Amino acid sequence: MKEIIAFCGLSCHECPAFLATLADDDTKRAETAELWSKNYHSNIRAEDINCDGCHTDNGRLFGHCRVCEIRRCGMKKDILNCAYCDEYACKRLTRLFRIASAAKNQLDEVRGELETSV
Repeated sequence: MKEIIAFCGLSCHECPAFLATLADDDTKRAETAELWSKNYHSNIRAEDINCDGCHTDNGRLFGHCRVCEIRRCGMKKDILNCAYCDEYACKRLTRLFRIASAAKNQLDEVRGELETSV
């Protein structure tokens, strides 16, 4: 399966919710729910841990992904990820990059490939 890069640059294939869904593994769902509940001071249940990836338009999405401004914008613009956007990197992304440098690195790499292919 080809790696899914979310609109924001995070790799869906590194996301515990995506991996638990892909494997249909209830133990991984429970572990992820417990960890995320603790880390994000939330009450996340194992049954909340279902996601088919950021680009799905009628599949399962983790709760935050349903309301993600970056995802919503990317879907509206019908782009593969934010590296393809004329407004890269917008304010939404730069806020995310403060806590997710791997996402910035991924999108910068994609952006660089796009610029050299022109």
